[in-house]
Amino acid sequence: MNYAAKRYWLIGASEGLGRALAHKMSAAGAELILSARSEKRLQSLADALPGPAEVLPLDLADSASVAAAGAQLGHVDGLVFLAGVYWPMPAQNWNGAQALAMADINFTGAFRVLDQVMEAFLARDAGHIVLTGSLSGFCGLPGAIGYGPSKAGIMALAQSLRADLHRTGIKVQLANPGFIKTRLTDKNTFPMPFIISPEQAADHMLRHMETTRFQYSFPRLFSWVFRGGRFLPERLYFKIFGKS
Repeated sequence: MNYAAKRYWLIGASEGLGRALAHKMSAAGAELILSARSEKRLQSLADALPGPAEVLPLDLADSASVAAAGAQLGHVDGLVFLAGVYWPMPAQNWNGAQALAMADINFTGAFRVLDQVMEAFLARDAGHIVLTGSLSGFCGLPGAIGYGPSKAGIMALAQSLRADLHRTGIKVQLANPGFIKTRLTDKNTFPMPFIISPEQAADHMLRHMETTRFQYSFPRLFSWVFRGGRFLPERLYFKIFGKS
């Protein structure tokens, strides 16, 4: 895929996977619009990139903030949604405010952002939409009351977009990473098999974006555990995945 003269909007670009992907896309020739809440972090990233980048701060939880950013956006060829918040949350430690924040930012935030580009993409019959799900979205997991369902929603959204748009000029893709070493996963106190760096995850993302495939889950071997879990009988599933 030739990124030269292509303009991509990265949501959640200030750190972690988003920051690593920004570096790789910029090196590949893309012009970037970088969005997250922290203007300072975004500007630091923009200054470090090899190619042109514009800073466009927004608050995904605030529809007016996202709409204001959209009004300044201008032409974009693609959108990559990478934003997310996370707190480990078993049902026994219910925290309604954190659960709502995960649902609102991780899932509803994607609709707020898509609302800024879909009209133009449909009018041009051209565009590239990349949504970031998670291996945790394939099936219900212990301790993932807020995060898992929010990612399952993103994955279903991507599938619906693909179902509607696969015969159009709008390309829709879904990436489902496992554990990535970030400040979010630093909150976990349990073992995280196959954990990878943001740079490794960005390599996976960029390779996927350069294909015509819809969905890519990684690390591949680890993903089989979650993808296969959907086909287990309920009793066996909860025996394996349920909290002991």
